[in-house]
Amino acid sequence: METVDYDKALYYTHRSQWDNLLILMVRTKDDMLSKRIEQFLHAYNFENNYGEVEKKLYSLLRYIDHAVETGHEFEDAEYAYLT
Repeated sequence: METVDYDKALYYTHRSQWDNLLILMVRTKDDMLSKRIEQFLHAYNFENNYGEVEKKLYSLLRYIDHAVETGHEFEDAEYAYLT
């Protein structure tokens, strides 16, 4: 599994590169990642309550962590099947 999109999402979020995060949102093939990025960017730009922005950020980060963990499990399962 390619984790490049997840790595980019983490990097862009950490560096506050919102334009690049928006481009990643459009280009990624992972619909859930795209949706989480969209929700975070919308909250960041339009929400007055910082708690909501923080909640959307943590939701994005939890999804990235989950996707990377489950992706590695699938890779291990595929490798075990092939051997």
